[in-house]
Amino acid sequence: MSHKARDTVRSLRLAAALGPALLATGAAAQGLTEQQQFARGIYQELVEINTTTATGDTQKAAEAMGARLRAAGFPEADVHVFSPAPHKGNLVARLHGSGARKPILLVAHLDVVPANREDWSVDPFKLTEQDGYFYGRGSSDDKYMASAFITNLIRYKKEGYKPDRDIIVALETDEEILDANALGMQWLIKNHRDLIDAEFALNEGGGVGLKNGKAIRNSVQTSEKVSIGYQLTVKDRGGHSSLPRKDNAIYHLAEGLVRLSNYSFPMNLNETTRIYFTKTAEVDTSHADDIRAILAPQPDPAALARLSENPGYNAQLRTTCVATMLEGGHAINALPQLATAKVNCRILPGEPVEGVQATIERVLADKEIAVAPTGKAVLSPPSPLNEEIMGSIEKLSKEFWPDASIVPVMSTGATDGSYLRNAGIPTYGHSGLAADVDDNRNHGKDERVLVKSFYEGEEYLYRLVKMLAGGK
Repeated sequence: MSHKARDTVRSLRLAAALGPALLATGAAAQGLTEQQQFARGIYQELVEINTTTATGDTQKAAEAMGARLRAAGFPEADVHVFSPAPHKGNLVARLHGSGARKPILLVAHLDVVPANREDWSVDPFKLTEQDGYFYGRGSSDDKYMASAFITNLIRYKKEGYKPDRDIIVALETDEEILDANALGMQWLIKNHRDLIDAEFALNEGGGVGLKNGKAIRNSVQTSEKVSIGYQLTVKDRGGHSSLPRKDNAIYHLAEGLVRLSNYSFPMNLNETTRIYFTKTAEVDTSHADDIRAILAPQPDPAALARLSENPGYNAQLRTTCVATMLEGGHAINALPQLATAKVNCRILPGEPVEGVQATIERVLADKEIAVAPTGKAVLSPPSPLNEEIMGSIEKLSKEFWPDASIVPVMSTGATDGSYLRNAGIPTYGHSGLAADVDDNRNHGKDERVLVKSFYEGEEYLYRLVKMLAGGK
């Protein structure tokens, strides 16, 4: 451990020793309980450590959370901070139970996507509380869950809680880069599988949906789309711009991309998405008729077209491909010799990956445009609808959000849950974090979390994990 890291650990241990008096003062000032103030402190610490995947420091975040756990009385043998590369950190911590059942694994990622200060209305790497929200990069994706799991693990320890199974917390790096060489969950599975082996895992991916301030659904992510990128390339001999030709690399690429933008993959519902739409029709009155029409034995094309205009529904209905990057030419007075675009596809579980590339090539309809994958797709089976997990969620959710339906969902994004599923650990995306269904700012500017939802979700996860872990 570096001198800087040791200083951080000493500072945190000192803060923990002084904590009760300081927390009581802060709680009184803000109207928070001591437990809520403690949770906020951990959350603030994590948000204010810049853990941007490429340039930040997840090692610093992992060490800080490890220091919190040790200061709370966790022995060194149960708190592991791994640094597979400089500034890259993973934390694995364990609260021992009776061993009557196999452990439960709680997963969150420490890294975040970039955030430019000039784009935001507040400093993205300071936790700002205003207008009933916490603002900050990673405030929802995924430092809410990371802070909740650490806060609650310490809370269990202080209570002397003895579960029927070990509770393992794994905070990982590199989740955001979707790379075969990532040093987070893939690295942990390969190098320390024994430390994270569990009967099942809870991860990000399913939250509580609010409509006009009312909770309408509590989602459980059981599967996720497969993410894969393709590079589209057009090459040409070029020439002087004073002698233009119709045969232009940029035009070839642009016209092909327009054709791709106008194409929709066929609707293809699976078990999870069919249940999702069935449940959604019960609460989304403005789309209910169209949803029921596409669930019919003979789906109505007009209803499908209307639902497809909603990006959230469209992503659940089909495989999607979208252009995300574009580059071409080398000089203002030269015909382009090269034009490239990157296309990101999110493929429905069960659909063949090879078929997607073939479809792209067919839709581009231009032999001058070469299509090549930029990575390897990670396929994973859906997690089964476990009765114990779903039953516990159903029961507890009624106490927090009485009118919310429990809805299995397929994530349109990608998480490292796919690696856990492929390693034989069924994984469920379930956060307990309530947010407006029309205000998703993950990966965008001014990412935020409702203050009320932060404290409510932290308490929900505390109780849910206890229900799933059993014991006293």
